[in-house]
Amino acid sequence: MQLSTEMLVRLKLAKGIGNLGIWQIIKALHDFELEGELTAYEIAELAGLRKTRWSFITSFNEVEEKVSFVMDTHLLITIYDELYPPLLKEMYNAPVILFYKGKKDLLKTSTLSFVGSRRATKVGLASCRKLIQELPKHFTIISGLARGIDAMSHKAAVMCGKRTISVIGSGLNVVYPKENQTLFDYLSKEELVISEYLNGTPPLKHNFPERNRIIAGLSMGTVVIEAKQRSGSLITCERAMEEGREVFAVPGEILTGNSNGCHQLIQQGAKCVFSVEDILAEIS
Repeated sequence: MQLSTEMLVRLKLAKGIGNLGIWQIIKALHDFELEGELTAYEIAELAGLRKTRWSFITSFNEVEEKVSFVMDTHLLITIYDELYPPLLKEMYNAPVILFYKGKKDLLKTSTLSFVGSRRATKVGLASCRKLIQELPKHFTIISGLARGIDAMSHKAAVMCGKRTISVIGSGLNVVYPKENQTLFDYLSKEELVISEYLNGTPPLKHNFPERNRIIAGLSMGTVVIEAKQRSGSLITCERAMEEGREVFAVPGEILTGNSNGCHQLIQQGAKCVFSVEDILAEIS
């Protein structure tokens, strides 16, 4: 048995169940070949809900009328769709629904992600631009639309005629940071912007580690530039390493600590990058 798109949206809207809970339902339906319409109580059992069970059951019954609105106002791809990226589907806790704006066929392309400091230096930004410009044109560049390296990654890709995908940590009608509104508007029409969050979802702090796992999961490899030892960029790299993907780190100066995270990754086995050939040597 396969959950319908309407049911996936309904589960997405319901309170008390997260993406992992929905995956437990999908797995149970596959393992036990269950058939027929499930009650909210049966779904809560399959999802293994305990503390949030009654909140979910109440919410599940209340959100039914909202499903049609979401289906009418959101462009979406589910885990069952042929266009859902195979690389992303391989990862732990892959998002069961992706909402998108732009050219969804970019999800079929060869992908590399670029991440790094929001307070990137001129050298860091120039390094990012140089690497992206020198990559072969068939690579699509993935990043997160944040300040610094993220924004430069998207801009560099556009400037040199490559495609780019932005993964954001809010609903697709909430742009963060606001200074990237023009860039967002362009990418959402000419390139691709995706999110696992419903419209109206604000850029909450805990959304960004979740966003980072999607960036890592979509990519054959992740390039990190100017990351401190405690940064969201390292979370992305950790997720990439867990999924057996390539991680590339650009070394930097040692005076300010701005690249200490990159140096730590190199010590842990990430490929040290001095030129684009260092990336291409590992990515076929």
